[in-house]
Amino acid sequence: MSGDGKDQATDQVRQFTVEADDDGVRLDRWFKRHLPQVGFGTVSRWARTGQLRVDGKRVKPEDRIAAGQVLRVPPGGEDGGRTQRGRRELTEAEVAEAEDMLISRTNSALVLNKPPGLATQGGTKTKHHVDGLLDAFAGEDEQRPRLVHRLDKDTSGVLLVARTAGSAAFFSKRFSGRSAKKIYWALIVGVPEVREGTIEAPISKQPGSGGEKMHIDTENGQPAKTVYRVVERAGNRAAWVELQPFTGRTHQLRVHMAAIGHPIVGDGKYGGQEAFLTGSVSRKMHLHARRLIIDAPKGEMIDVTAPLPEHFAATMEQLGFDENLSDAGPVATPPPERSKEEKKQAARQHAKQYRKARRGERKSRGVSTEKKRPGPKPKGAR
Repeated sequence: MSGDGKDQATDQVRQFTVEADDDGVRLDRWFKRHLPQVGFGTVSRWARTGQLRVDGKRVKPEDRIAAGQVLRVPPGGEDGGRTQRGRRELTEAEVAEAEDMLISRTNSALVLNKPPGLATQGGTKTKHHVDGLLDAFAGEDEQRPRLVHRLDKDTSGVLLVARTAGSAAFFSKRFSGRSAKKIYWALIVGVPEVREGTIEAPISKQPGSGGEKMHIDTENGQPAKTVYRVVERAGNRAAWVELQPFTGRTHQLRVHMAAIGHPIVGDGKYGGQEAFLTGSVSRKMHLHARRLIIDAPKGEMIDVTAPLPEHFAATMEQLGFDENLSDAGPVATPPPERSKEEKKQAARQHAKQYRKARRGERKSRGVSTEKKRPGPKPKGAR
């Protein structure tokens, strides 16, 4: 969820930009995901009276929204006179699980270290998730904490949760405005020829995947930019990289690294069998949200680092990597913008080389002795 809401969310008209993860969902479902304190009755009334708009047009609660559209949400409605959603009583084990994730607490936010394998939000087949554990942090007279961004189920690391509606709007604005700095650590297969570079390749949902998989789409994809830096290498077998996304597309880091021929270790969805290292290296995905730097209300700053999960730390040790070689420092300023034609050319090159690599993979299936083909080189090297 991206938002322009002010800190006093109940007093200001708010605007939210629909993220890729919410593409195609019903409007009432979007409210349930991102503004659960606003009831269906309030959403219906706002729609009926024309106060709720999508791209400036009137909408109905059952209408489906698309990524990139802008929602205008009127002030108020946080309670609407209704009782707050009943809190689910957590078991002792669930409370302990939630508390084990907590690495920082401020007046405005909770910062969690999400373990791999735990979904951020629930779904039809997902009953155990971070959102379902947040009642563990709400006292009797406190609001229920709210998610303001998400991590993939198999990605570990820093996850910020807002403690109030006002702080949720504040943090959403920072994430959507890209002023929040997120630095990931990843282990990748092979070693990029260019030690530092920028990957610019638009991303969209892959047809036929049911929205479960993304791909490079030079014609209709949404712009996506990732900066990477190789921290250390283990011969030609693998490398440890820092990744900093400047856009927030679904599976962006995973798609971009696979597109340059160096999938994230353990990411079979985008790297196929080549994403798994031989030997005793864990088959879990090695992508970790290492550090988050973000402004907080009242002029404060949150700067937090999340320890590595057990499998990631073990692989680092196996490959001889020293954690002290990286402080997960962000790029000071975004790389200079390319011209529109340069972006198109780079995206076409990424797509062409990605398709070439995939064709090579299909040809080599069942031939374990064939030498691995080199992946495409990243554009925009710095």
